[in-house]
Amino acid sequence: MRYTINQRNDGEDELILNYRELNPEVEAVLTFMEKHQKKLIGRIGEETVIFSPEEILYIEKVDDRTFAYTREKVIQLDMSLAAVELILDDIQYFRCSKSMIINVNKVEKLKSLPSNRIDATMAGGEHIMISRTYASKFRRLIRGDWHER
Repeated sequence: MRYTINQRNDGEDELILNYRELNPEVEAVLTFMEKHQKKLIGRIGEETVIFSPEEILYIEKVDDRTFAYTREKVIQLDMSLAAVELILDDIQYFRCSKSMIINVNKVEKLKSLPSNRIDATMAGGEHIMISRTYASKFRRLIRGDWHER
């Protein structure tokens, strides 16, 4: 596949994809394009905020409420963790326990722990525990041999 990139000084940013037939490489570009169109809506106090899924470090269910954590904010989401998981249906987001989803691209360090658990250090320094139930799937994901969610 040939790539052409042009920087313009005026007008709106535009991404054009020309292809002869749909193949895995073209599908990956389409997935990337669609993913960056998604926005999530949540609340910080009484204020409604719109944000991009790429900002998320992790999402956690606490006391029947769902929160998305970014570097700067904690945003309450008005949906279940399962609903968020469906919206973020992408290997970039990984269910690491019954109550948490992490953004794999925001993991900076990993440390294996006893009982087959993993301590994931996120961008920003938070430590997230990947439970033993999900640890082997996570190891396969980071090795690149992840074929199904």
